[in-house]
Amino acid sequence: MTTETSALSGVASLELDPFSDSFLTNPYPAHEEMREAGPVFWLERYELWGVARYSEVTQVLVDHETYVSSRGVGISDFAKEKPWRPPSLLLEADPPHHTKARHVVSQILTPKLLRTLKEGFQERADELVARVAARGGEIDGVADLAEAYPLEVFPDFIGLPKEGRENLLPYGSMVFNTFGPRNSHFERAMERGAKAQGWIMEQCQPGAPARDGLGAKIHAAAAEAGYGAEDQAKLLRSFLSAGVDTTVHGIGNALECLARNPEQFAALREDPALARAAFEETVRFSSPVQTFFRTTSRDTELSGMAIPEGSKVLMFLAAANRDPRQWERPDEFDIRRKAAGHVGFGFGVHACLGQMLARLEGECFLSALARHVDTIELAGEPVQQLNNTLRGLDSLPLRLTAA
Repeated sequence: MTTETSALSGVASLELDPFSDSFLTNPYPAHEEMREAGPVFWLERYELWGVARYSEVTQVLVDHETYVSSRGVGISDFAKEKPWRPPSLLLEADPPHHTKARHVVSQILTPKLLRTLKEGFQERADELVARVAARGGEIDGVADLAEAYPLEVFPDFIGLPKEGRENLLPYGSMVFNTFGPRNSHFERAMERGAKAQGWIMEQCQPGAPARDGLGAKIHAAAAEAGYGAEDQAKLLRSFLSAGVDTTVHGIGNALECLARNPEQFAALREDPALARAAFEETVRFSSPVQTFFRTTSRDTELSGMAIPEGSKVLMFLAAANRDPRQWERPDEFDIRRKAAGHVGFGFGVHACLGQMLARLEGECFLSALARHVDTIELAGEPVQQLNNTLRGLDSLPLRLTAA
């Protein structure tokens, strides 16, 4: 990785590849290089702009009129290339269309509704964690816990059938991989997600989800707002695209962080009320969503750098979440830290719509872990899952002792 200064623009030009295996495996040295290169830099390989400091990342996220989502939140520019699927009415749309679609979901997915879910979500987390801990021996923290819990509570909440839920993970992986270039991760994800895509589309159709689930409520509210059947399905599809993988990775990353930092798990055991803060710190420290793109709708300037209309801007959310300009001891995992303000769930009008649900699942799971597990330690090296957008684990060998 080398850094040069472009005589043409006065901006640092970096030759690193943020979608290479080496970068995705350990992005943190490159994150520091990008932050130190300047507030805005040029990624030579892909001919696009990048921002990795907290200040500039938040500026791009907040200014949705200049940095638009409707031209794609990945490397592909929808104004120049045909999307691989019909664009999301939420993720890949701008106001006023985005505002209307978001309102359909947000009027249902309220804090009041989530409060009614907490007792049931907590009971299921307690049952799962206690059962797995009682088994003793070595477990896979990903398959046995991080995947098992969201794949039970989230589909039930949506109103999805028991059979076929395993399709949610390859579909989500496919969606997030397509935000990057057409590399090996993109191609493998498309191959694995082909079957899953058909199941997802079936479940998104009006009348498919159970009547008492969120899916049916979204369809009803969308119909009332004037959306036809096709767009009703798109709205629910957007929710399913990001509703599982990110939470699975958040819980898996939390397990790894706690296993590597036993003093932090001891603090959580001593005070299970820190569960929400522990999940929040995990999202800051080991962000499940690492990057997102925006496209400039007009000529603009960011921190003194002129950026032309139609430019792709890659936001390194995970780098911003460890920016020493914003956080003290940013490379330390500290569950007592006030991590509010991190950009792990985005920011502004496009902030993650399901973040309240993810936080609820994360809090309930870590609270159960604190009460039912006495010790947690690595039983081997974790295996990183390489994804063009997400950071998470394929496997996490752990040893738990029951409390």
